[in-house]
Amino acid sequence: MDRYRGNAKAIRDLVKGYAVHRDTYVDKEIFDLEMESLFPNTWVYVGHASQLKNTGDFITSKIGHQPLLISRHRDGEIYVLHNRCPHKGVKIASEACGNTGKFFRCPYHAWSFKTDGSILAIPLKKGYEGTGFDTDAASEGLARVRNVKIYRDFIFARLADNGLSFEDYFGESLSTIDNMIDRSPEGKLEIIAAPIRYMHQCNWKMLVDNQTDTCHPMVAHESSAGTAVSVWEREKHKFTETPMAVQLYAPFMSPYEFYEGAGIRVWPNGHGHTGVSGSIHQDYDDVSEYMTRMEAAYGPERARAILGDVRHNTIYFPNIMVKGPVQILRNFIPLAVDKTLVESFVFRLVGAPDKLYERSLMYNRFINAPTSIVGHDDLEMYERAQEGLRSDGNEWIDLHRLYEADEPRDANEVVNGTSERQMRNQFYAWSKFMTLNMDQSVEAAE
Repeated sequence: MDRYRGNAKAIRDLVKGYAVHRDTYVDKEIFDLEMESLFPNTWVYVGHASQLKNTGDFITSKIGHQPLLISRHRDGEIYVLHNRCPHKGVKIASEACGNTGKFFRCPYHAWSFKTDGSILAIPLKKGYEGTGFDTDAASEGLARVRNVKIYRDFIFARLADNGLSFEDYFGESLSTIDNMIDRSPEGKLEIIAAPIRYMHQCNWKMLVDNQTDTCHPMVAHESSAGTAVSVWEREKHKFTETPMAVQLYAPFMSPYEFYEGAGIRVWPNGHGHTGVSGSIHQDYDDVSEYMTRMEAAYGPERARAILGDVRHNTIYFPNIMVKGPVQILRNFIPLAVDKTLVESFVFRLVGAPDKLYERSLMYNRFINAPTSIVGHDDLEMYERAQEGLRSDGNEWIDLHRLYEADEPRDANEVVNGTSERQMRNQFYAWSKFMTLNMDQSVEAAE
């Protein structure tokens, strides 16, 4: 029997503000509803224009369970299409990326489509004459996603026909993407390498929660980053400069006081970031020639302002994290209630010294990769949590830290850096977009 389908109150009751029910992480029906309602109702990142430089280039992506095909057409435009042949429903492209040439061809019956999705050819087309096919949706080719926004080369899409505009959905939170792009002297980013991909056996929201959890690094990473720092303290007298690896690892052992002072900003619709007045990325060594190029592009004052904004992790609800100072985007792709695929992309700052790209690649390998000594700490915690939530000892997950009973939803404010406010903010948005269609259905019925 369905407990939550069509029951907006039951879903909202899972979020108390200071606590959320374990079903939000472990219940398959809730997961299915996320795929059907939450993801289609939100603006989801599906790719970057630099992955589609040439005519015929394509990438594949997903929103919820729905496969998408994004391509560069001969008119220079980017089209976001449903990755499904209108004939028998076969996926047109299964690869992560590639170049299809002038058209896509279904591998089942050879229906072919232009790179804007329109029909190119159907074998034995005379067999459809007089059948009414020409008025059917199948005759139009690959269905296009209607709501698409390319914001400074970042491609977002919303599957639902109605909902918040892109601008209303993201609002001031776009400043993180702006800052990451503006770190390029030419104001441009590009992806020139495949992402690191790996699987986590846990619910996707655990990874999202962890990005603004500032009370775990000095505990969970003590055996990894902590050990690296201990070795450095013992051996640093042998070095004339601090190795890049140490610069990347050491900040993870910053004390609670550091994170408290760094602050967290929350924005409406579940977005937010750590590192308002300081972050773990603030003390990296300067890179030769970089400031000179930035000042030439923006002027000294503007260049200092751009590089002085060192936000740690920015969550774009529902499922990506952007790390501006090292130009990394992580995409948390839900596959099952307890299985999440992670894609960790590194962007190159066009016009910047190669040393910056090298540092970003190193960060991705050292901190995010399956071979990372830090990332495994988090994975261990996620999987323990996924298993521990089966316990009937307590059905609720506690989010009381610095909670206030009159805490506003959809707020824009800065709070203590160890607050669980951003996690609560995400669940306020979760409840809102999970039940959006249910509320509209009730209104329509009335």
